[in-house]
Amino acid sequence: MENPLRLEVIVASTRPGRFAPVVADWFLKAARADERFTVGVIDLLDTPLPVDLSEAPGVGEYRERIAAADAFVAVTSEYNHGYPASLKTALDTAKREWRAKPIGFVSYGGLSGGLRAVEQLRQVVAEIHMVSIRESVGFAEAKRKFDDVGETRDGAAIDACERMLRQLAWWGRTLRDARAADPYPG
Repeated sequence: MENPLRLEVIVASTRPGRFAPVVADWFLKAARADERFTVGVIDLLDTPLPVDLSEAPGVGEYRERIAAADAFVAVTSEYNHGYPASLKTALDTAKREWRAKPIGFVSYGGLSGGLRAVEQLRQVVAEIHMVSIRESVGFAEAKRKFDDVGETRDGAAIDACERMLRQLAWWGRTLRDARAADPYPG
């Protein structure tokens, strides 16, 4: 595809023994197979951002990467009915760089599949002027949904992923064109 969208996938969990790489790798395989996107990964385990939001080495490069992206997907766990603190720090570290850009969510955890974390995130991303993609992917009891090589037979998640990528591509193109024609006034 001519002029594909730059999609950054943010892997939120930084806990020891995290399940995030399994879910993220599954999603990345689907996203990289979609010619509408070029895909990068921001793994917050490997992206040290200061929790006090101060300027530190690497923060400028992180903001530049966020600014250069056209769309985002956060792969997030749910811990204690919320999303990881590392993701809140990542969202708060940048400001204008997020504006007028779409974000989708792939969540996992417990019986809710991370949906409570996603509902909280929708409020946060609205405040930083992002567009939350309606379709999301959720894995309840995620460790039971993936086999030993990281594949899933969860038809609902596979279908939701396809719908989310279509919506993300539409919003990504639409907002990229709008920002180019008339910079966002936020």
